Amino acid sequence: MGNQLFQSAREAVKNVVKGKHDSAPEHNNKHDYSSEIDSNSMSVAKNALSSAYANSNDAEKAQLRDLQEELFNSQDK
Repeated sequence: MGNQLFQSAREAVKNVVKGKHDSAPEHNNKHDYSSEIDSNSMSVAKNALSSAYANSNDAEKAQLRDLQEELFNSQDK
């Protein structure tokens, strides 16, 4: 059995990064809630990373730092 908080954090980051890649530019001219969803997903991912970091071993912490970097890099796109 693995660290559930770690797994949740990994999944949350994956959802944010995947969401950034899946957003279609042709929908930018219509009002939608994608920016609100992105903001909420980003907050969820950041909170999940923080919780997981506090309850992880050294190897998981290294992986969480990589996930955090991936999350922040996705903000620039």
